[in-house]
Amino acid sequence: MVATEASVATAALRRLDLALIVDDHPLFCDALALTLRAVAGVARVETADRLDAAMARLDLTPVPDIVVLDLNLPDVNGLDGLIRLKAVAGSVPVVVVSSLADTRVIGATLKAGAAGFIPKHSGRDAFRTAFETIRMGRIALPEGYAPPADPRAPASRQEEAVARLSLLTRQQAKILELICEGLLNKQIAYDLSIAETTVKAHVTAIMRKLGVQSRTQAVLMAREASFSSLMPEGE
Repeated sequence: MVATEASVATAALRRLDLALIVDDHPLFCDALALTLRAVAGVARVETADRLDAAMARLDLTPVPDIVVLDLNLPDVNGLDGLIRLKAVAGSVPVVVVSSLADTRVIGATLKAGAAGFIPKHSGRDAFRTAFETIRMGRIALPEGYAPPADPRAPASRQEEAVARLSLLTRQQAKILELICEGLLNKQIAYDLSIAETTVKAHVTAIMRKLGVQSRTQAVLMAREASFSSLMPEGE
């Protein structure tokens, strides 16, 4: 009976054998890969230095068991990378490892669906603990971080923006990114090799999910999820 219960408990743990690290700093990727192999039980590690490359990798098999994401990438701004990656990753947990360890940034990443947050300066024990927590299906919180005391408190503008942006599909998130770059529907259709009518339909759906009435308001909401809106004044 004891052996059977132990087997069931072990089977309930999430497998984290294959990790995908998304970070554009090769030396940090190498160090993190060694850490994950040594203390987190990860057997295989792959890397991507761009968000687009990470999303393309998630379309292939075998699918990584966990994604380790740096928020600051060359082809993404603010929390947009996490939001877009979550839309592709599905049930694959995405844990954020970032030097931007401000309380508001941590809270925003968790609101956006991250499976945990590990400050980049953390030691091996912190990574071990975080991966054990995620393996058990729980959210990994950094030491010293305290969630808001009152869960009924109204969401801030940033939290509301993150929550709404998280509703977008992968294609809608990409189209919103191009809208933020100032592209018109015709240009977006050309870039994505889809019909302009399809772009228009997506734009309508984007505005409905974001609860806005215009493209300009959609862009402003996307900017609410940027790092500059989350960091304290003076930083």
